[in-house]
Amino acid sequence: MESSSASIGPGRGRAGLTAFVSCSLLGGGNAVGVRFSNRELDPLWGAALRFGAAAAVLLAVMAVMRLALPRGRALAGAVLYGVLNFGVTFALAYYALVRIHAGLGQTLLALVPLVALLLVVAQRQEPFRKSALAGTLLAAAGVALASRAPLQDDVPLLSLLAVLGAVLSFAEATVLVHRLPPVHPVTMNAVGMTAASVLLFAGSFAAGDTWRMPERAATWWALAYLVVAGSVLTFVLYLMVVRRWGGSRAAYVFVVIPVITIVFSAWLDEEELTAGLLLGAPLVLLGVYLGALRPGLERPPKAPADRG
Repeated sequence: MESSSASIGPGRGRAGLTAFVSCSLLGGGNAVGVRFSNRELDPLWGAALRFGAAAAVLLAVMAVMRLALPRGRALAGAVLYGVLNFGVTFALAYYALVRIHAGLGQTLLALVPLVALLLVVAQRQEPFRKSALAGTLLAAAGVALASRAPLQDDVPLLSLLAVLGAVLSFAEATVLVHRLPPVHPVTMNAVGMTAASVLLFAGSFAAGDTWRMPERAATWWALAYLVVAGSVLTFVLYLMVVRRWGGSRAAYVFVVIPVITIVFSAWLDEEELTAGLLLGAPLVLLGVYLGALRPGLERPPKAPADRG
């Protein structure tokens, strides 16, 4: 990877942008898929099934591509990434969304770029950028408008802490990638999802979930989407964006996804489209432009060499 002081070349910029847009579109269907899944399956059990199946698919892809299993520090890093990005984050998010309105949850998750920015600055990976701060605040306001987050409602303290914990875990997993030895995105996600699925199955068991397979066709279709598009493809693409753009810029995926989710939900789940989407979407796009897409932004720092 080239020096962080150089500007992003056209080819590299196009590749990162393509991965960013594709990841946002595929990730936008996740909340709708989870909504269908939760109508029949207990939340943690559904999450465990999702990431367990996704891990199996990625391990099979690893075998076909003849990708080697990482060792030493690289293996430990992939496991830690998976525990944070999939295990801790989704356990907390599923718990929180039982009692928190989806609109408020989406608005809080839109703070991931801000938390990622603070973390990369604190960990001396990137300098503080005022445009990133402004972009995050604009985008979060846009998500709040688009999703009609009911900020006036009483929010259970534990649920609020859980979703904020999910935000912190997601952001730290994103930042962590550049501190780890480089690992192929397929391998990183295969190892990470395997580790996370163990935690999710354990959490589902501890929560007393009913372990049963779906009976409805809609649930099977939702799980199929969540496994293939919402997990395998989305997070492989997301790691590609992180490697090309750095953690603070890649995290802007989390402010685009809610807007895509609202559109998909209106199409597939008959959710009403409101004027809030028309008002909020431009703020989201402006925030993403300022924080992630504006010309002249620098490359992320060079990833450390694999010493595992």
